[in-house]
Amino acid sequence: MATTGLMSTYRQMDVAFEKGEGVWLFDTEGNKYLDAISGIAVCGLGHCHPKITRVIQEQAARLVHTSNLYRITNQELLGKKLCEVSGMDAVFFGNSGAEANECAIKIARLYGHGKEIDKPTIIVMDHSFHGRTLATLTATGSRKVQAGFEPLVQGFVRAPYNDLEAVRTIASNNPKVVAVLVEPVQGEGGINIASDAYMQGLRAICDEHGWLLMLDEIQTGNGRTGTYFAYQQMGFVPDVVTTAKGLGNGMPIGACLARGPASTTFKPGNHGSTYGGNPLVCGVALAVVDTIVSEKMPARAKALGERILQGFRAQLEGAEYISEIRGKGLMIGIELKEPCAELVMLAKTQGLLINVTADKVIRLLPALTMSDSEADQLVSTLSKLIKIWAADERTKPRR
Repeated sequence: MATTGLMSTYRQMDVAFEKGEGVWLFDTEGNKYLDAISGIAVCGLGHCHPKITRVIQEQAARLVHTSNLYRITNQELLGKKLCEVSGMDAVFFGNSGAEANECAIKIARLYGHGKEIDKPTIIVMDHSFHGRTLATLTATGSRKVQAGFEPLVQGFVRAPYNDLEAVRTIASNNPKVVAVLVEPVQGEGGINIASDAYMQGLRAICDEHGWLLMLDEIQTGNGRTGTYFAYQQMGFVPDVVTTAKGLGNGMPIGACLARGPASTTFKPGNHGSTYGGNPLVCGVALAVVDTIVSEKMPARAKALGERILQGFRAQLEGAEYISEIRGKGLMIGIELKEPCAELVMLAKTQGLLINVTADKVIRLLPALTMSDSEADQLVSTLSKLIKIWAADERTKPRR
């Protein structure tokens, strides 16, 4: 039974934060923490970035909401800016990554029906994560996320990640496929990184069959992997790309960008959002995009990510308890050979905030504004904690 007035949907740590500054958070007791997950890749410019704070204050004092019954200047400016940085033709704004992916799914289905396919099907990947609405949790490659919410949504077929042959096999056996939905890096799945050859191969298969290639860049977008979007390192352009998280630096906004036929599939009345793209969130997101681009934050993410990876490899690589250390920009995963969820609490006691996903992967998503010295502190502190944890694991009795 809930005792706080809230539904019991989260296993929250017993800490509450009241102030943030850059990569640092301060709790209600005055303790200071190095935030190495930045709100799960949301606060890419750090907490309380001065420019973003100023825009929030100024826009809130002018106008917060009008609805999409009317033109919204900030929405139009943000849409134009995102199309410029992405190579897309048009944008729909919602309030979250899940809503952006719902939008992409609806585009694919409408696109398929336009080709007179009665049950349009989307190929999705094992170990993926696309959200917690009924359609996006069905697309997600995790039974843990789906369990208890059956009947699930029809119209999805699953393939192993990074396996082109599996996709080709589906293509030869399922004439109702209309799109592929894939993450360039699986964040929730454990920082699994798609090869360039795999992503380029998906583009070729989609072109061959007239499918839409739809990329979920909710976590990888907004400069985190070394370019504004991860696909910009791979030599092709998708038909649809979704993003959220770092786009608002804490403000709730999601975007579904499309080009070519996918950008003109919707007609008035096909989709909408009451709050999506309001003046406040779009004004903030516009400042976020401008800051990321003008201050060359993607290049900084690439360099900083390499520094952190090299630091962890120097400290930990080759240890018997390490499976792999991998990353792309500031999406970094340290995979251990045993479940390691207790490291989250151990790190908290040392003033470090981390995340463990897929049971065995320490996931790090630092702010793009992190300094070299803060990055070195992260490497040093976490490496020591992993060694302490590993030594303790070796002394535990085995069943």
